Amino acid sequence: MKYVLCNLLLFVSVFSSHSQTKIIDEETKYPVSYATVSFGNGQGLFADDDGMFIFTKKLYPDVDSLYISALGYKDLSLATKDLPQTITMQIEADKLDEVVVNAKIDRKFKKETIKPYLDDDYYKCWLPTIESEIAVFFPNGNEKLKKITAVLFPITLESRDWKKRKRANADKRKFSTLFKVKFYKNDNGFPGEVMTYTNIVFRATEKNGDEFELDVSEHNLFIPDNGFFVSIQVLGYTDQNGKLLPNKKYKEIKGKNGTVKIPTNFRPLLPFTDEIDAHNTFIRRVFISGNNWVQFKKGNGIESSLLRTNLNNYGVGINYNAYKDE
Repeated sequence: MKYVLCNLLLFVSVFSSHSQTKIIDEETKYPVSYATVSFGNGQGLFADDDGMFIFTKKLYPDVDSLYISALGYKDLSLATKDLPQTITMQIEADKLDEVVVNAKIDRKFKKETIKPYLDDDYYKCWLPTIESEIAVFFPNGNEKLKKITAVLFPITLESRDWKKRKRANADKRKFSTLFKVKFYKNDNGFPGEVMTYTNIVFRATEKNGDEFELDVSEHNLFIPDNGFFVSIQVLGYTDQNGKLLPNKKYKEIKGKNGTVKIPTNFRPLLPFTDEIDAHNTFIRRVFISGNNWVQFKKGNGIESSLLRTNLNNYGVGINYNAYKDE
């Protein structure tokens, strides 16, 4: 019995060591946390906080190459054949000159809030999938100096029984999901350069109710004169300690016409609204539209039931400090 157990443990250990790949910084050898690992067929996954991800030909037999990207690093393309256990990434030279200013502003300010748009209707929600990133634009209403202190993400909780969706949060199905958040400068009406190269992630569970408030005050994010974008992207489910779990990003359904790959949806869902006149929401997907941002609007080639019912925007809110003039 001990012999069988030892062999079983050895098999698990060997399988784990060969299926896990680590992404590190070429110079520091530190892990590159939450790097995006995209597949040539439009699929993908993420490395965890330790730079680890699991990829095997058994899981993804039709994938021949990987496209790896991370904030502040040069993009990298690799063949999946003989994939190394350690992948190194180089910092982009122009990012080395970035200066982070942590100046303390000794001026009075007024706390302001742009409220999020909440909704608990399943049919008014975007179903988060790993290949999609959603960005929402916030204009700068005046010339006052403004510091973003929190982002208010509306979420919808799925219950065990759809008829019980209006019950207390305690009745909702358990989940633990990790999201990545980015802030972009406004580049002629589209998300441009990032405002910070720091990885910003948060974990949402059914205990967060209808809204998740993400504190970003320590990142010193000041609203540019021409506004900014904040984006959200699901990384996947986590264990109870918040550690990102490996997952297969799509489901395979075999039919008469062959195998169809269906993206895996993650909870919580993201409610959209028709109460915003402007089209402030943008989406992008790897290997679709050249990985470029597309305004979430009818006529832009986006197939979505949300657009057919005029649900054009993900109603994110923010808290910010509006500083008084000197």
